[in-house]
Amino acid sequence: MTEAWAPADHRLWVAILDLGRPLAAYLAAHGSPVRYGHVRRPWPVSAYRTVYATEDGSAEMPSAGRAFTPELITALVAKGVGVAPVVLHSGVSSPEAHEAPAPERFRVPSATARWVRATREGGGRVIAVGTSVVRALETLAGSGGRVRPGEGWTELVIGPTRGVRVVDGLLTGWHDPEASHLLLLEAVAGRTFLDRCYREALDQGYLWHEFGDLCLLLPGR
Repeated sequence: MTEAWAPADHRLWVAILDLGRPLAAYLAAHGSPVRYGHVRRPWPVSAYRTVYATEDGSAEMPSAGRAFTPELITALVAKGVGVAPVVLHSGVSSPEAHEAPAPERFRVPSATARWVRATREGGGRVIAVGTSVVRALETLAGSGGRVRPGEGWTELVIGPTRGVRVVDGLLTGWHDPEASHLLLLEAVAGRTFLDRCYREALDQGYLWHEFGDLCLLLPGR
């Protein structure tokens, strides 16, 4: 390690490493996935990946997409549901003190941008799988909701005031009351609908965080 420092909140440290070997190989040998306290035993990295992942890079499990299997994706496509790829590297969640979400890397290919535009123009719904997908698409959406291809880092913070321009629904995990992600969910679904969903989740004992349950938010038009 050649340099390390902590941001103002002193909770997450940033380090610059001089390893003399590829970072991926070093992490594979000495690292382990981020694990919340309710996960009682370690799981291999493969358990944290989605079936459609093509490259490494996420800091935490992209939990909204983990429930997908090849069979489920095939069934959705067979029923006419389009599945468009977006490359995402999920950042570290920040649920503890209303902190803004960390910057996240993304790549939206040209074919996906065209597909999203065609879906909207044809009267269909754009359903994001995970809050990171919402941030990526909304970062590249113009004021009229027209998505362009692009890649880079997004620092976009989405809430009810800013709203969403392109996403009509969202598949997501359950987030703590202090999580800034809830503001993004409220932007998609509205506060009243979101409150109903969370009351039901609490009543039914749904699981939060990684390896937890999912919620499909499809607000009426």
